[in-house]
Amino acid sequence: MKVTAYKTHKITVGEDIYEILDRYLPKLSDGSVVAIASKIISFCQKDVIKKENGLEKRDLIPHETDYYLGNDYKMTYNQIISIKNHTLTASGGIDESNGDGYFILWPKNLQQITNHIWKYLRKKHKIQNLGVIVTDSRTTPLRWGVTGISLSWCGFEPLKNYIGEPDIYGQIMQTEKTSIVDSLATVATVVTGEGNEQQPLAVIEDINFVQFQSHVPTEKEIKDLQIDTKDDLFEPLLNSVKWEKGK
Repeated sequence: MKVTAYKTHKITVGEDIYEILDRYLPKLSDGSVVAIASKIISFCQKDVIKKENGLEKRDLIPHETDYYLGNDYKMTYNQIISIKNHTLTASGGIDESNGDGYFILWPKNLQQITNHIWKYLRKKHKIQNLGVIVTDSRTTPLRWGVTGISLSWCGFEPLKNYIGEPDIYGQIMQTEKTSIVDSLATVATVVTGEGNEQQPLAVIEDINFVQFQSHVPTEKEIKDLQIDTKDDLFEPLLNSVKWEKGK
């Protein structure tokens, strides 16, 4: 696997994401995946809120989450546990780092824009096998440090399913699936960085384990990436707290 990050100028609110991709991405080869930090899409789409008039992150959380832990729970590191887009996340993804005085929100209509970027890059670079992922970072309970997560993807199968397959001793596996899409998001995130590297783009190559597709994700494929709470290993924890419904 080869992962290459690309440095850009400081992206500002209202820029054109396609002009940024044209300017900084190299000639793409068939069988590669482009990773894009969600933050620059938020800037381009103006999915940001100016930090002014005493506005605080807690004020925004009810409006930017599907569910969140309410006032009965304290904020730790100025974050509160929440669920958004079927993802357990901190404060609905609201971010302040590298924000230039803005609260940065998760991009709206993200799957639609991801699909469009995939179509655009395939046509521009005249290739068939191409993947696109939009990335963010997340924490892992009981561990310091963040890893990558995909907020959306297009152009390849997001999961490798081992259920029903034998292990090396012939035992049939019951629950194992590898998240290809989140694994790629993680390798991209560790290369692009979390601080002042200013590298919101990455190209991942030499990935023969990726099964490319010639269509945008269907609703079923998106749904298949999600696990129902009742089937989740963490169901006892998820259902042991009082969730407030977001607005």
